Amino acid sequence: MAVLLNTTLSSSLLSNSKTTRFRTSFTQMPISVSFSRRRLTVRATETQKEDKSQVPDKAPAKGGSSINQILGIKGAKQEKDKWKIRVQLTKPVTWPPLIWGVVCGAAASGNFHWTLEDVAKSVVCMLMSGPCLTGYTQTINDWYDRDIDAINEPYRPIPSGAISENEVITQIWVLLLAGLGLGGILDVWAGHNFPIIFYLALGGSLLSYIYSAPPLKLKQNGWIGNFALGASYISLPWWAGQALFGTLTPDIIVLTLLYSVAGLGIAIVNDFKSVEGDRAMGLQSLPVAFGSETAKWICVGAIDITQISVAGYLLAVGKPNYALALLALIVPQVFFQFKYFLKDPVKYDVKYQASAQPFLILGLLVTALATSH
Repeated sequence: MAVLLNTTLSSSLLSNSKTTRFRTSFTQMPISVSFSRRRLTVRATETQKEDKSQVPDKAPAKGGSSINQILGIKGAKQEKDKWKIRVQLTKPVTWPPLIWGVVCGAAASGNFHWTLEDVAKSVVCMLMSGPCLTGYTQTINDWYDRDIDAINEPYRPIPSGAISENEVITQIWVLLLAGLGLGGILDVWAGHNFPIIFYLALGGSLLSYIYSAPPLKLKQNGWIGNFALGASYISLPWWAGQALFGTLTPDIIVLTLLYSVAGLGIAIVNDFKSVEGDRAMGLQSLPVAFGSETAKWICVGAIDITQISVAGYLLAVGKPNYALALLALIVPQVFFQFKYFLKDPVKYDVKYQASAQPFLILGLLVTALATSH
């Protein structure tokens, strides 16, 4: 349900998506997408070339890691194998948050049982959310970010010309249609009178499209774009998992949208490494709009205050043990924020996300279990 988040928590609930801006999660469907038929060679202007030299962690032409390449994160090895390049474009490192979101939704439904059928349903929902719709979201995001990547990460598959225009467009459509098809199958399998999972997938795909593509291009606004990304990675997959096994209720919709503010914070983590390119292309990410120092505190504030608020809600509705468990999971996140992220959000972004996000993800499950009882 990448569709669902971008569909609900990569690097990992929401990780390296250039958005992992979520870059979704569950996201945006190219309705009448017009791709110009031109050769896919992107060159930076002279001014951009100057900025390029200031961007950290560029992969050398013959260097980089094979593991980073297949996961779709920075420091990737330059690859010629087209299938490896296709996988790289889908950024597998961003799938786990969406897959976990499905788990949380299934847990929150209170109706998941460890039977072969229920496990099979959940696996299909995870395939829809992760490889298909998150893969679609990441590929279309890379397509529309090709000019920015020519500045920030010119070695990436699209700006480097490692994959052709037609191949990228084909991949976008195949992943989108596969995700929507799986959504429809799940509705039939669950016996829904109204195809709610299909429409969640469709809505998430549309959200992903307008996040990356002009004229709306939500990512141009740091607040709106990052919240959309957070919702795609947290709310959408959760909704899909809960709708698959139970009933999606208004209180869960509100609670998960609140949790998506934490997703906004996670999305900001990935903005710091793209400051030069975002500034050159006129994108108002929060590090560009407020400066890195202020944006760092906005980021950790969104993550921490959201979780504390949810813990307060659980306490208010008579779930003190779950509230205390959630508060306990916030403590290590704050520790790693000071140890890594607040020191240097560019140098330590991967370390921070790998260290802190597992606790945020566990907090989501704690909340899901609390709402199921």
